[in-house]
Amino acid sequence: MSFTQKWPELGWALFQLLLVASFSQAKEPVCIQRGDPDNPQLSRDGDIILGGMFSFHSSWNDRKDTYMQKPLPLQCTSFNSREFRVAQAMLFAIEEINNSTDLLPGVSLGYKMYDTCGSIAQSIKVALALMNGNQIIFTAPEAPCTKPAQVQAIIGETSSSPCMAIATVIGPFYIPMISHLATCACLSDKTKYPSFLRTIPSDYYQSRALAHLVKHFGWTWVGAIRTNDDYGNKGIATFTETAQQLGICLEYSVSFFRTDPYEKIQKIIDIIKASTSKVIIGFLSHFDMDVLLHEFSLNNLTGYQWIGSESWIFDSQTAKMDIHHILDGAIGLYIPKAHVTGLQEFMLNVKLLNSSNNELFTEFWETLFNCKFKELKSTAENPRECTGHEDLTGVQNIFTDMSLMPMFNNVYKGVYAVAHALHNILNCNKTCEKNVQLDPFMHILKIYFKTKEGDEVYFDENGDPAAKYEIINWQPRKNSIMEFVTVGLYDASLPPDKQLTLQNNSLIWARNSKQVPVSVCSEKCPPGTRKVLQKGRPVCCYDCIRCAEGEISNITDSVTCLRCPPEFWSNERRDTCIKKEAVFLSYEEIMGALLTAASLFGTCMTTGVALIFFKYRTTPIVRANNSELSFLLLFSLTLCFLCSLTFIGQPSEWSCMLRHVAFGITFVLCISCVLGKTMVVLMAFRATRPGSNVQKWFGPTQQRLCVTSFTVIQLIMCIIWLTVSPPFPFKNFKEFKDKITLECALGTSLGYWAVLGYIGLLSVLCFIFAFLARKLPDNFNEAKFITFSMLIFCAVWITFIPAYVSSPGKFSVAVEIFAILASSFGLLICIFFPKCYIILLKPERNTKKNMMGKGAPRSPS
Repeated sequence: MSFTQKWPELGWALFQLLLVASFSQAKEPVCIQRGDPDNPQLSRDGDIILGGMFSFHSSWNDRKDTYMQKPLPLQCTSFNSREFRVAQAMLFAIEEINNSTDLLPGVSLGYKMYDTCGSIAQSIKVALALMNGNQIIFTAPEAPCTKPAQVQAIIGETSSSPCMAIATVIGPFYIPMISHLATCACLSDKTKYPSFLRTIPSDYYQSRALAHLVKHFGWTWVGAIRTNDDYGNKGIATFTETAQQLGICLEYSVSFFRTDPYEKIQKIIDIIKASTSKVIIGFLSHFDMDVLLHEFSLNNLTGYQWIGSESWIFDSQTAKMDIHHILDGAIGLYIPKAHVTGLQEFMLNVKLLNSSNNELFTEFWETLFNCKFKELKSTAENPRECTGHEDLTGVQNIFTDMSLMPMFNNVYKGVYAVAHALHNILNCNKTCEKNVQLDPFMHILKIYFKTKEGDEVYFDENGDPAAKYEIINWQPRKNSIMEFVTVGLYDASLPPDKQLTLQNNSLIWARNSKQVPVSVCSEKCPPGTRKVLQKGRPVCCYDCIRCAEGEISNITDSVTCLRCPPEFWSNERRDTCIKKEAVFLSYEEIMGALLTAASLFGTCMTTGVALIFFKYRTTPIVRANNSELSFLLLFSLTLCFLCSLTFIGQPSEWSCMLRHVAFGITFVLCISCVLGKTMVVLMAFRATRPGSNVQKWFGPTQQRLCVTSFTVIQLIMCIIWLTVSPPFPFKNFKEFKDKITLECALGTSLGYWAVLGYIGLLSVLCFIFAFLARKLPDNFNEAKFITFSMLIFCAVWITFIPAYVSSPGKFSVAVEIFAILASSFGLLICIFFPKCYIILLKPERNTKKNMMGKGAPRSPS
């Protein structure tokens, strides 16, 4: 028979053998726990069992698993007396509840407390032990391998990372876990950790409070050292986010865990030494802080201002280790001080301690008195033998120090929260119903009660309590004693501007200084400057650049400079806009005074000439060439000299219109008179020719009409100019950056240049006529002097145009005044001074014969 043919028979035989074997093993255990059972370090039976998870040891020996054989149990090291006292606080609360007739009457609470050694793996293992128990279960084959949880709630763990792992495991079963010190904000996420609660505020508030504390003291350049776990990493992440919003920069942020090699610590020390920041944020567990503090002391890292998280800022053991004053003046947050009546006496009850767990008691006692029991050999470091009956009276060490009472109070409140929830579930009055399905989680979220000390206990929807912190300052006292002084309060329930209160006068800083340390990457930019970021560096590192002219910054650390309004200019410090100086040609300044003097001098000279002419009005030289035109010319010259005064002084609406109109009309009147005199000379010579009737057509009446016509034309042009677009006062901001030039705008340039062009046209005509009459046969030919005067006049006004256009501000006004005065003096001197010279110094030449003749006839040769 082939193998394929035998296979059905062999299969049936094998099935029968398995069936027999299964019935023969029906009374053997069918639910078997894998791995070695874990026994609690502290335990006690009761009607309801509470679990406790504490790091009785702070570290463990590394083991190298080969995965070829079963791993060895974790070997915990470094006895942690602080966690032992935390466990004692839980024991005290349970004892107090069991002895109470008001809370859970007739119901006894038991406990199982395990050592997690600070290991996440060990914490998960312990959590499973608390849920399942360590018994080997015997059950019928048809019965399911399920049973109620061994504990109704778990108190602990201290650190955030183990709590996250534990809460993930027990969350689906909704077994409440209440931590007294796990502060990671991530644990508030009820989608991930549905059954987690705590009696200490979330780091979300602590990290933000630390950032606001740093901002309060003006520190914008800080370093950070964090524990390399969820507590430190997430805490610093929230701090960094808030710090950035407040304008604070981290020069460095390094992580550390107590099991890291020495090289990692040395790298951190090198980073701190190379840094320029003087403030260090220590978001560390007290275990990690103790390890770092030892190395910092060896490297003398003093003088830094430490900002501490709640994990170590109130730890007396850390303060005791700081013999080199590394942390002097440290400031940080801690939960408010508390007092639990009877707890200190309970903790110092040696008999109670000795009856709890012999192994834990042994380690505690040896640590407390620095001794060894008889079973262990004494060493040089531990010369004494422990008896177990040492007197605790007068002992001052870490165990008798009650500075950690706020943390013990958190454990106390956590146990009472569970008790109140159970009290409600069991419908306790004078007695409790014991046949009730226990489900304490939902009831814990709803509880509200006050402890015997008056503290309110309740949880929000995230399982968090109200966020309140005291601000603690390390202040050294005599005999190297460090005192934790409360210098302020942070209450997240208050409005943002009132959350932080500080007593600055009572603070002590690093190196025992009373002066607030400075920690900035760049000094504050004073008013008058603006910040310019340094390339490739954080925003807190910048250079201070002085504001440009015309711009200011009136606040410290301004990022921009503000431009002053048009009528204002920046002062020398560039922190205030001051009103610009109004610039115009005034009588008070030297140039204005000189021009005024020249104008008045010209007026006086003209008046003097007019008086001379009036006195000698009957003489031939005055009567020659129409004395009426001469007096009219002198009058117009007087007006020309005086009209220059209208250009001096602050421009106004009336002065702007007057100066240009007066200038245009008076000069046309003046040139018209000169033109008339020139035409008189020219026509008078031609009138002497036989048959000429020129004198008839250009007599005095025609001369007056000519002068009037020329002047009226200019007057009409000025009226049109004033009507259409008159000159007006104008503030020129562009001429000078720091000054306002007050000037007269022309209104329309066409009007101004039409007036000026008309004057130029008359001047050219006058020059041509005078030039033609310059060689007429007269002993006193006035046309020659008119030619010179018009030559000067035209030269002055031709050069005036480019000078006027290129001169800034008030200097353009001065150029115009100078042109008016120069041309007026040219006319006055060239036309009238020769006549005055003859009248006053050469009267013998002031005869009609001399004026008309060519002198005495020569005798024949």
